[in-house]
Amino acid sequence: MKIEKDTVVQFVYKMTDTEDKVLEDSTTGLPMAYLHGHNGLLAGLEKAMEGQSKDDEFDVTLAPEEAYGMPKDNAEQKIPMKHLQGMSKKIKIKWKKGMVGVVHTEQGNKRVTVVKPGKFMVVVDFNHPFAGKTLTFSVKVVDVRAATNEEVTHGHAHGVGGHQH
Repeated sequence: MKIEKDTVVQFVYKMTDTEDKVLEDSTTGLPMAYLHGHNGLLAGLEKAMEGQSKDDEFDVTLAPEEAYGMPKDNAEQKIPMKHLQGMSKKIKIKWKKGMVGVVHTEQGNKRVTVVKPGKFMVVVDFNHPFAGKTLTFSVKVVDVRAATNEEVTHGHAHGVGGHQH
């Protein structure tokens, strides 16, 4: 089965920057799942997935505009320290400049970069940490299947690697 609109795709990937530094590597964990054609993935990566099949492996390099965009001016904000969370909520963190955390907003959870930590307040940059970067994804398609009616209605994949209800 080929990847097309309304298919559920499971894949693993390694993401590198222009210096071949590995920024993310999901190849040792569970595959990520998404519903193709419903904007659940970076636009450039989803476009590269189109027409691929199970067990296909490919590399795609995305300009910032196809990935996380260009950094926006005035994206820094001072917030209460208690609103800054680590990727794991179980670990207490001593925040330092350059560390990446998560802040819950009205638009959902957002990754932020610490600009200036303080005792009670912290200045964070709301630009995605990979904004402005050209990224290369080395992808292996693990599985492709037709989406269920429920998945299409909800607009996302269900089950392992997808959204759990």
